[in-house]
Parts: sequence; structure tokens; C-alpha cells
Amino acid sequence: MSETSPAEKPTAAPAAPEKKTESLETIVALCKRRGFIFASSDIYGGFNGFFDYGPLGVELKRNIRDCWWRDMVQRRDDVVGIESSIIMHPKVWQASGHVDGFTDPLVDCKTSKQRFRADQLFFAAVVVDGSVRGYVSALESEDTSGALQAAAEAFKRKQAIQGTLAPVEPREFTEATAEQIPQIPSPATGEPGSLTPPRAFNMMFETQVGALRDGSSVAYLRPETAQGMFVDFKPVVDTGRVKLPFGIAQVGKSFRNEITPRNFIFRSREFEQMEMEYFIHEDADWQAHHREWIQWCWDWLKSIGLPEAELSLYDHPKEKLSFYSRGTTDIMFRYPFGVQELWGIAARGNYDLGQHEQASGVPQAIFDEATKKKFIPHVIEPAVGTDRIFLAVLCAAYAEETITDEKGATDTRTVLRLSPRIAPVKVAVLPLLKNKDALTTRAKALYKKLQHRYAVFYDEAGAIGRRYRRQDEIGTPWCVTIDFDTVEKDGSFTLRERDSMQQRRISEAELFTLLDEAVY
Repeated sequence: MSETSPAEKPTAAPAAPEKKTESLETIVALCKRRGFIFASSDIYGGFNGFFDYGPLGVELKRNIRDCWWRDMVQRRDDVVGIESSIIMHPKVWQASGHVDGFTDPLVDCKTSKQRFRADQLFFAAVVVDGSVRGYVSALESEDTSGALQAAAEAFKRKQAIQGTLAPVEPREFTEATAEQIPQIPSPATGEPGSLTPPRAFNMMFETQVGALRDGSSVAYLRPETAQGMFVDFKPVVDTGRVKLPFGIAQVGKSFRNEITPRNFIFRSREFEQMEMEYFIHEDADWQAHHREWIQWCWDWLKSIGLPEAELSLYDHPKEKLSFYSRGTTDIMFRYPFGVQELWGIAARGNYDLGQHEQASGVPQAIFDEATKKKFIPHVIEPAVGTDRIFLAVLCAAYAEETITDEKGATDTRTVLRLSPRIAPVKVAVLPLLKNKDALTTRAKALYKKLQHRYAVFYDEAGAIGRRYRRQDEIGTPWCVTIDFDTVEKDGSFTLRERDSMQQRRISEAELFTLLDEAVY
């Protein structure tokens, strides 16, 4: 190709199917290498359960948040937004049940000093020829049963036990009896006798408000954003000109003192939530509303690039529902560490508003013109963590593919196939040569014009193919190259598409139309 139509090398389509990552470590390394996420306070050794978002990460996270807000609030007539404070009156959390009941079962290993969540620690009896010969343990994983079976086989070999080993039957540590606990080995040491019985551990972050440091100054960092929508329900009704059914949405930070933060940003101690409380009539068909919001959330995840094949639904069994819950369905995603909850959609009845009415003495009922009576609305709650979506889109978008050039040479390309809606950089502007003023001047002019509306990147360093590769790895959907035809002929430039690597000539007006349609 001539200088007026730059080629990247290699140029051919992929010679082998793309390889999706099965390793969380691959994603973590990419995040650190390209500036998506850093360990918090890393120069001091880090702080477990806390993370900082770098230049690309903050853009990607902001785009996820903005897309959700536009679709959930701005493009709907029945949802309004609020922003409540992170620290609320402590009576809010007493009324909601968090102070007394927001707990996880904690288990200590007295030897290693490590702590585990009892509901994520599993054990099984080693049964040989019908007799229990000991116990094995394993932390929850994608194949907990397989890990316990392997541990049982190793136990049998180590103890030189003869006979037929029965398949293991995994059980949560919360189900262990007082007699079994001393016999269950710690996953930290492999030896029995060091695990404590489970005990309740409250995950609320406690703080102090005011000059005094006593019981009257105790407050909490919120463990969820939902209660802000409930305590502001009446002010919204009184000022917002809303009518049932309607929703109140909020995006904000929440804090939970997790016993065992794990799997990168999937379970951390400081995180961001995007929640909406959809209030309905007490006599409304709650199941229909519930199904509608499950479908809405499913479709929205697809709209930002999550493949349907990686998503699934999990309906909580009745025996595991909260006493006030009518039904909860989770949208699950296949992460590298297993299929896990991404988005929960719960039918919560009128429990929350009822609790706050009782605790505060302020009525939360509204008047129904049709029946001429007051009632407390029921609620459907779609609640999702921004950080979990962030991790999901990175895992879904990451690919490695082998490409072959016209001479038969192969190369591996790393690419993030992020949706243009959420990609941190929408388009990169690249002058073909950096030592030609006509090219760089025109490229910078286009870059500045694009900057008024989009997150864009200007790069003139290195071979054009190498610059394309850098943009592929951070998920930039398009690159435009300013060449000699741009400045000497019709003003058009080369548009290079990330996923197919195909190139075509495009005008400035066509570029803006493309971006408007794809980004918003």
C-alpha cells in the first residue's frame, strides 16, 4: 500500500479462533499494565479489599455508570434519581435491620490466624467401605466437589487406608456439628483442630460523628445505597410529581467489611452500586413487574457488550429467601473463577417502607384515588455493582488471536472488544508520519474537534501498526489515520475498525455520524 493508505502488519484476518481468557490473573495484569486498576496504597504494600481506578479505568467505569443512568433514568418517564449521603442517621440502619442482622458467619484458624467465611468453606467426610475415616475441607471454587474429592483421595493414600472410597458429599461449614468441627482440617494448614465454630460478624463500617467519642456519636458508612431511596421516598413523592408505578434510582459508594475480599474487584470492601427501587401498588401483579425488570436488566447488559452465552438466571429457592421477600432472581455471569451473581432483582414487598414508618413515626403510605384508601407501596429492586459489571465486561471483551500477514508470518494480537458505548477511548487520531507538519496539524485539528464530544486519544509515536496494537489492547473501537490524501485531495481519512481490522475512507461528517449512533 502507498503512504496515502497506511497498512498495519499483519493485515490478514485471524488465522485461528480468538482465545477467551480463563485466567483472572490475565485480566489483573492487563489492568495494571494499561492503567485500568491499581492496588490501593500500593507504595505502602497495598490495602486488602480496596482498589484505585487509573486513567483508563475511571473512563470505563464512568461510561458504565453514565450508560446505566441514561437508560435507567433519563430515557424513562417513570424513574427519577437522587443522591443520598454516605453517612446517614444511625437509626436508619437500626430500622432496616443492618445493625443487628447484617452479618456473615466468621471462622478463625487459630494456627495460621487466617479468617474464612463459613458459608464459603466446605467440608466432606472421607467414607471408605461405609465408615467415616476422617474429614477434608476446601474453600469454595468453581469445582468445590472436585477439590474435596481430590483431597479425600489424597487423605486415603496418606493414611494408607484400604478399601473403596465413596464419592464426597460437600457441606457448608455452617452445617458442621460441634463433634465434627475439631476433626475438620483448616484449609490454611491442612491440619484438624484449629478451626473455631462459626460466629456472627457484622460487616458494617463504624465511624464517629462530632467532637465526642461515645455511644451517642456512633454512625456507619452505608453498606448499600437502597436505604437512601426508602428514607427519601416521601420527599420524592411530595416534590417529584410522580405516580405509581415509579422508580427512584441512585449511584454511589457503599462499604462492607468483608471477611475475605477476593477475586480482584468482584468482592471488595469499598465498591459502587447502581440501584433502583421501583414502587408499585400493593394490589399490582408483582410477578409481572418482577419479570419485566429481569428482562430489562438482561437486555441492558447485552447492550453494553456482554454476550448472552455468558449470562444465566438463578431463582432463589423459597427456603433461602428473606422472610419479607416474595422472590429474588439473580442474573449470573461466567467469570474466570466461576459463574457468580452479577445483578440481583428482588421483590421486597413493603418491608423497608414499613420498617421506617414504624421506627420514625413518619407515615409512608400514599393515597390511592381509585380505592380512596392509603397504603404502603411494594417495591421491585434491581441492584447491581458497577465494579462487578466492570470486571464482567473486561472478561467478556478480552481476547487473544493469531493473525497472519501476506507473507505467512504469524503474530498474536491482544484485543479488548469493548462496546463503543462504554469503551474508555472512542477513537484514536493518528497522523501517518510525525515529522510532516501538514499531517500533524490536520490530525491535531480533528483531535481537538472530537474532544468537545468524546474521549479521544492522539498518538504519533511509532509505526502505525504498533499504534493500532496499543489501541486494540485498551479497547478503542476505531482509529483514524491522517495521510497525504487527507491534506492534498478530498479531506477524507482512513478509518480502521478494531474488531475486523478493516480499513476504509471516511469523511469528517461521516465519522461524527458514526460516533453519535454507536456511542449514545
